[in-house]
Amino acid sequence: MRIQELIIEIKATLNHVFTEVDTWFDKPEAVRDYRPPNNDWTINEILEHISLTSHFLLKLIDKGVLKALKNVNNLDLAKELESYSFERAKLDEIGIYKSFDWVRPEYKEPTGRASLSDIRNTIAAQKNACLQYLDQMPNEEGVLYKTTMTVNGLGKINVYEYIHFPGQACSKTHCPNGKE
Repeated sequence: MRIQELIIEIKATLNHVFTEVDTWFDKPEAVRDYRPPNNDWTINEILEHISLTSHFLLKLIDKGVLKALKNVNNLDLAKELESYSFERAKLDEIGIYKSFDWVRPEYKEPTGRASLSDIRNTIAAQKNACLQYLDQMPNEEGVLYKTTMTVNGLGKINVYEYIHFPGQACSKTHCPNGKE
């Protein structure tokens, strides 16, 4: 897959998924506060978890974008693109509920301290940040920096794949009952 097509796909995924996530903020409070019988998370807790997870991903993405843009002067982009392949299968699994074993770090667990309005604004800003990062790397620069992602054994992934990750991690098939 060409990187330009990938950027378009990632943008579409982010817009679609984050728009779907946003609809949950408008559900009645009773729906958002419902706790399933198996003690899974409520919708409000899921929304907070999405904002926390995206917060930490964006820290890594921000560093990755800066390093990828710096590497334009140090690495051979054509050579990197020759061996490039998008890790679609493993990335797509992230959006499927219970498709892999993973122990979520405690700091990504919802606390209930953030207001729903703040969480909504944060998630909207996070989506916009991802889209802006893609705009900063329109010429395939995102393949020039990789960092390790332990989730689902992804290993070293590039910046485009990292930006694709929040769209998969927030997909509607990922947390239907509130937990990964």
